[in-house]
Amino acid sequence: MSWYYDYIPPWARRRRPMGPPISTTTRRPIYNRWPSATNSTSEAVVTVRNIDLCLEENSHEHHTNRFDTARTNLVVRRGQTFNLILTLNRPFKRDKDAISFIFTVYDDKKPSPGHGTLVAVAPKEFTTDLGDPVEWSANIESVQGDLLTILIKPAVTSPVTQWKLDVDTKLFNGPSKTFSLQPPIYILYNPWCVDDQVYMSEEDRRFEYILADTTLIWRGSYNRMRPSVWKIGQFEKNVLECSLALIGRIGRVPPAYRGDPVRVSRALSAAVNSPDDDGVVLGNWEEDFTGGTPPAKWVGSTEILQQFYKSWKPVKYGQCWVFAGVLTTIARAIGIPSRIITNYSSAHDTQGSLTVDIFIDHNNRKMDEHTFDSIWNYHVWNEVWMERPDLGYGNHGSYSGWQAVDATPQEMSENMYRCGPAPVKAVKHGEIMRPYDCNFLYSEVNADKLFWRYNGPFQPIKLIRKDTLSIGHLISTKAVKKWDREDVTSSYKFEEKTDDERNTMLKALKQSRHAFSRYYLNDNFNDVEFDMDLKDDIKIGEKFTVVLKVTNKSPDQTHTAVGRLNADTVLYTGISNAEVKSISFEIDLKPKSEEFVRMEVDFNDYYEKLLPQAAFNISCSAQVQNTDYDYFAQDDFRVRKPDIKFQFQGKTISKEPVDVIVRLENPLPIPIKKGVFYIEGPALEKALRFKIAEIPPGGVAACTFKYTPPYAGPATLVAKFQSKELDDVDGFTAFEVEPRPEDILMNGRSFTNEVVIRRDDVIP
Repeated sequence: MSWYYDYIPPWARRRRPMGPPISTTTRRPIYNRWPSATNSTSEAVVTVRNIDLCLEENSHEHHTNRFDTARTNLVVRRGQTFNLILTLNRPFKRDKDAISFIFTVYDDKKPSPGHGTLVAVAPKEFTTDLGDPVEWSANIESVQGDLLTILIKPAVTSPVTQWKLDVDTKLFNGPSKTFSLQPPIYILYNPWCVDDQVYMSEEDRRFEYILADTTLIWRGSYNRMRPSVWKIGQFEKNVLECSLALIGRIGRVPPAYRGDPVRVSRALSAAVNSPDDDGVVLGNWEEDFTGGTPPAKWVGSTEILQQFYKSWKPVKYGQCWVFAGVLTTIARAIGIPSRIITNYSSAHDTQGSLTVDIFIDHNNRKMDEHTFDSIWNYHVWNEVWMERPDLGYGNHGSYSGWQAVDATPQEMSENMYRCGPAPVKAVKHGEIMRPYDCNFLYSEVNADKLFWRYNGPFQPIKLIRKDTLSIGHLISTKAVKKWDREDVTSSYKFEEKTDDERNTMLKALKQSRHAFSRYYLNDNFNDVEFDMDLKDDIKIGEKFTVVLKVTNKSPDQTHTAVGRLNADTVLYTGISNAEVKSISFEIDLKPKSEEFVRMEVDFNDYYEKLLPQAAFNISCSAQVQNTDYDYFAQDDFRVRKPDIKFQFQGKTISKEPVDVIVRLENPLPIPIKKGVFYIEGPALEKALRFKIAEIPPGGVAACTFKYTPPYAGPATLVAKFQSKELDDVDGFTAFEVEPRPEDILMNGRSFTNEVVIRRDDVIP
């Protein structure tokens, strides 16, 4: 039982229409556990002079000390206590004085106790009972003269947003005073709290998916996987403010629902893109990036979110890994565990048929005008960790855990470009009707790939190949506390060529309204086999060779095979850009023989047509004469770009400058001119930029700068290089920062992760 006020918020006081005026210092006690007392008319009301937010202690306990915001504002996590020390005008008297803390959601125009956006809590005296986790509570920790120490616990279901704090003090049965705290208090999700919907039990995973500010995003193709570093930057200036503002301003989540991670993550998947709500990033999958930044040039999310927070206009430009990187930053900033997922050979099923249908003309060329589905070399989305009480239990248990969320604007979901959260477990088991968007995610990782021969508008189409193995390979994320790849394919799909995988596909097709009729595949002819081979590890600047092996297995029949090999540059979304080289062939195959067709592609063939991600689509189409057998196959191929190397000229110690050298070797047979290095890392508000005049073939460019690590512990610097001749080149270094002796112990505790940013120490 506790004493509290029937609080009248300021907006209600100002707008009271009739009757005698109500004093803004008057409150009506509902009930009173404190001893009754006869108050002297000369007794002054106890008032609050100031509040010590105990920023250092609270931020350390709540794992928020690295936030730039936490230097001046209280940033805490719900369901966990924090301390306040109040300085009063006189000693607090338990038998005469009462105090109450009023928390109001900052941007709620009409806060309501029923919605959980207006909370009045009065502290109990010297007790360890913090009450029900879903309720706010407060305790008096100590009274020492005019200092009053209070312990406050926000409800574990509190809206995640900025809060306003008013402190009401009064004499029993007497007048009252109000002290308003000017800076807002930030309350975040709490994966450290067992009662929070986003609770994550393992400490290493909490570090990786909440506190780590740098990650790896896998790009490239399944046969040339390329890890690219991404600076998440969730603790940098204005990132937390922008992330919370996005939930309401762009995501349009009402204040009362901002504590629901399911609703918030779904809203954020729409707020990060811009087609229907002017969200954070404007997508661009063309070659012209005039008026903005090419997607491959971004090093991380910080600059994007800071730019958006300043203008509230979509930042130009992004592609899938940029959308995923930004969403990860926002999720980790507000306290939802998040990681980035890459799916190689990812299907984009526009029809909801669970198949990718590719149409080939009579000249064995892909017909883009009739092919609406596509296969991306890779696609990047997010996973967020949470319980799913809205789904209950299914045939395969709880749907809690990792949920897939995709901010790339591909298809509409409930009239907006958004996707998820989709339980990964439901995707694996083909439960495509589960909310949200499990059907789209299932197609991305497990669709069947069908090749159709199109012979004209009034002719029947012919299924020339069905591929059940090519979609959804090497689904990847960064490993926990390692700079390695973790394969999570088995969490999304059963192993290929197993009964479980095919049975799950049939189950999904039965639920789909657009299941294609399965035409007879002309695979009864098997005398001639085609096998296309590519050497994977080719550096940009080198030539490569496509080899087609054709085998006649017949013991007595001679066959003739005619066809074509093609090499095209391609966007990573699977859309062809330009033909690099094409050769036709006609070969006679004697019984029990094999022949080879070779197509060499050198640097001069592909360089002028190469796109930033250095990707090719290699295809082969063929027919065996005097049979009905058609063959078509395609594969992705990518040349490897060099890595940027870092070297420290001394030990890395917290708050002490150190020289850093960055190097890049030119792998091209031509000089690189007018190149630029971009460097990002903790405490760098803006990326450092270094111009390079020219790098000769085989030469090495280097630049040196001073860097001051802002805190002890693990840290990462990332670099990007751009030029006309060679772009989308990156690199990173992960290193351990040693603490200064004075940082090791502070008040008997280790505060080595405390952020004390001295930006003037970073010298380009």
